[in-house]
Amino acid sequence: MTWEELNIKIPYGRTSGKIKTFCPACHSKRNNKADKSLSVNLDEGLYKCHYCGYSGCIKEFPKKIKKEYVRPTWKNETKLSEKVVKYFEGRRISQDILRIMKISEGVEFMPQDNCKMNTIQFNYFLNGELVNIKYRTGNKHFKLIPNAELIPYNLDAIKNSKECIITEGEFDCLSFISCGFTHTISVPNGASANTSYLDDYWEDYFENKETVYIASDTDAKGIILRDELVRRFGSDRCKIISYGEDCKDANELLVKNGPYALKQAVENASELKIDGVFTVSDFEDELDILYDKGLQKGFTIGFDNFDALCSFETKRMCIVTGIPGNGKSEFLDEIAERLNILYGWKFAYFSPENFPLKYHASKMVSKITGKKFDKISLPLNEYRQVKQYMSDNFFFIFPEEGFSVDTILEKAKYLIRRKGIKALVIDPWNRLEHQIPSGMNETNYISQTLDKFTNFAQKYDILFFLVAHPRKMSKDASGQFEVPTLYDINGSANFYNKTDYGITVQRNKETGTVGVYVQKVKFKHLGETGNATFKYNINNGRYVPYYESQDPIWDNSNHLINKITNQLKESERIELPFDMYNGEEAPF
Repeated sequence: MTWEELNIKIPYGRTSGKIKTFCPACHSKRNNKADKSLSVNLDEGLYKCHYCGYSGCIKEFPKKIKKEYVRPTWKNETKLSEKVVKYFEGRRISQDILRIMKISEGVEFMPQDNCKMNTIQFNYFLNGELVNIKYRTGNKHFKLIPNAELIPYNLDAIKNSKECIITEGEFDCLSFISCGFTHTISVPNGASANTSYLDDYWEDYFENKETVYIASDTDAKGIILRDELVRRFGSDRCKIISYGEDCKDANELLVKNGPYALKQAVENASELKIDGVFTVSDFEDELDILYDKGLQKGFTIGFDNFDALCSFETKRMCIVTGIPGNGKSEFLDEIAERLNILYGWKFAYFSPENFPLKYHASKMVSKITGKKFDKISLPLNEYRQVKQYMSDNFFFIFPEEGFSVDTILEKAKYLIRRKGIKALVIDPWNRLEHQIPSGMNETNYISQTLDKFTNFAQKYDILFFLVAHPRKMSKDASGQFEVPTLYDINGSANFYNKTDYGITVQRNKETGTVGVYVQKVKFKHLGETGNATFKYNINNGRYVPYYESQDPIWDNSNHLINKITNQLKESERIELPFDMYNGEEAPF
């Protein structure tokens, strides 16, 4: 694909930088013919019109993207200055450990300081080969090698062990190693819910683990990391290491109370409660955060009219209903696409009504790219790009062994551990193979199954979406069908009673609008009942907010390219969005 083929005019001789030019999609229709509304990034091949949203990328992507990582050269230079050795000794980490772990020191350009600085260097190895380096200065600035692979620190040490300790930072990792726990790793990006660095190494390094000790910090971010690791590994395999009231992490405990105290912390690691009986001490950290910060709004999807009514959080169930053909599955796909693009949530679908799977996938491609699914509207390079993205973020469950509830949930559990999905969609309820036990009526069966869904969402920290059809609805005096409520879903009032969120989607054929009715939000801090009106874009399957007497603002931009562009801007900062080192500043 070239600029000429897209009819995008580039000044003669320009091959790099950013320019403004006329948009080939809307320039002929504009009253202001002088407005150069198309921004073009010649280096990245990106383009976007700020008037009509026309966007894309001319760069070609291979059919299967295999990312090529930068690999730094290992120079085997581990001689450390006396100041650095003394600094680590102040953290109770000996010089012998520094040699074993191949800690190095050297001058490195640090963008935060815009100059070269002396740094401690934590070297990341995979199968004995150096794959990344984390640099840390005395003023607590740090960076990783740009475009290098992100892997856990000390990963090689746990490959054949039946248990491992996972820490939040390299100092904590070294602290456990100093006490004899060599099977310890550190996450590479601090306390974060993003654990995608586990995906490629799950089978070889983590599948065999019988016990996983989670040793994160006790602050809010540390709890987020802890909960995500428990979700991925499963509560039956995890033990939580605590440091007492006076220490927030492993290194602080080692410094204050010595190696014996840290060994005792491992020996006294607590199993997660799985018997359903809890005391305040079991969730004391979360309670303290709630006390300190109060109830927080959930995740929104970027529509002002809908976000005012509903925000999402995991460990909850959302039931979506609506008359067949009115767009409930389409709007649910809109929610899924936006939660994924905005927050990186991976989705799994059991959606037999969208079979064959290629039909469902084609609709999601249009929602992500903003383009009609055909070779004329969607350039080949963007098509290949979005295919790879979908392979990493959206998963489809269609088991050959049948559609029983337990089978679907078992497949979802597999995807939670191996791929880290954050949401599961069952669309619809009536396509599940319901096996009602002998002697049980339908109402009780529905109640028990909805409880099973909710328990699954809570145990694995996901958002559970269930689509359910209503009974046949009557028409009102104007000839429009009545808006179904959750009480109108066939089978039981428990569809209303048991859910955290309830949403109805209904199309108004006279006005060409779609009403989205939020009929239940269980907790007030997450939203309230009400309705939002949308227009549907037939070219890409997206919804846009609609307000009476206002023309809709159509969104035809490529959300994936927008996301990549934002990530490129973020990567230019280089500094990671966390502070791993909260101790005293290093004297070097």
